[in-house]
Amino acid sequence: MGVTLADIAAELGVSTSTVSRALSNPDLVNEATRDRIQQVAQKLGYQMPGASRSRAVGRGVIGMLVPDIVNPFFPPIIKAAQSRALSKGRAIMIADLDEHPDDELGLARILRDRVDGLIVVSPRATDEELVEYAELAPVVFVNRLVEGMPSVVIDNADGMREAVEHLAALGHQRIAYLNGPKRSWSNRLRRDAVAAATADLGVELVEFGPFEPVVQSGVRAADLVVAAKVSAVIAYDDMIALGVMVRISERGLKVGSDISVLGIDDSPMSGMAYPALTTVHVPGTEAGRIAVDTISDLIERGESHGPATRRLDTRLVIRSSTQSPVT
Repeated sequence: MGVTLADIAAELGVSTSTVSRALSNPDLVNEATRDRIQQVAQKLGYQMPGASRSRAVGRGVIGMLVPDIVNPFFPPIIKAAQSRALSKGRAIMIADLDEHPDDELGLARILRDRVDGLIVVSPRATDEELVEYAELAPVVFVNRLVEGMPSVVIDNADGMREAVEHLAALGHQRIAYLNGPKRSWSNRLRRDAVAAATADLGVELVEFGPFEPVVQSGVRAADLVVAAKVSAVIAYDDMIALGVMVRISERGLKVGSDISVLGIDDSPMSGMAYPALTTVHVPGTEAGRIAVDTISDLIERGESHGPATRRLDTRLVIRSSTQSPVT
């Protein structure tokens, strides 16, 4: 294996992310540090990934890593990416992690010799670990901000604040938030936005979790929600929210008037549930298209990564699962 970013970082006693920025986006690093890093990189014989991948042997394939293809958050992203790639004469090769984040980099290494670039959706790895992707192939991250690398970021703040404001306007003064997976970057943003909004509005917040994004998690969480005597609950995603609704009904309570339930994603199932689920719409289709445009541009330019970040807004979709509490 050739010289890596980690080798250069170890030689200089700096972080891998600093080395990555100095080599790919030098304006983001102070001049003295940048010069030292570039000198050591040259001395060790480091090659940028793009330099070793000839366009003449391009495969016309983009790799896409997703945490769980069954989760309804991801299919709109995948479908939009496949359609966009096809319009550009490319194909998408999907790798499903089945919610096993420790397999993430291993799968990326397997894909590297089969694809021209990588789209990594909702990665669970740390920022330092994600820097290694730049050594494998051109890369774009979706639903995760990685400093110095191209990302398509879904901005949760507005949608989550709208959700809390909606519940407060209905008269809810004590609500619960059900946290998503422990290593989820999105969950941290969603939870922080809910906490900030409840503090601003004087609404009491109770938290539970972490929970995996599956219906059964919501079924388990519902008993905690009922015991906490809250009048409304915001779940990390629609899958957990739907599980909460099922269990609330099983216990003889009414979704909406007894306990309001609010999800996140605006998956197709949210509109088909009974009652229909109030949720925060996440622009997955747009994210998939932009990710393909970005990675295609990197591949054409022969670059491994760059600093561009696109931010997409979220918004509240009000349905029947949220109502004023019974007093």
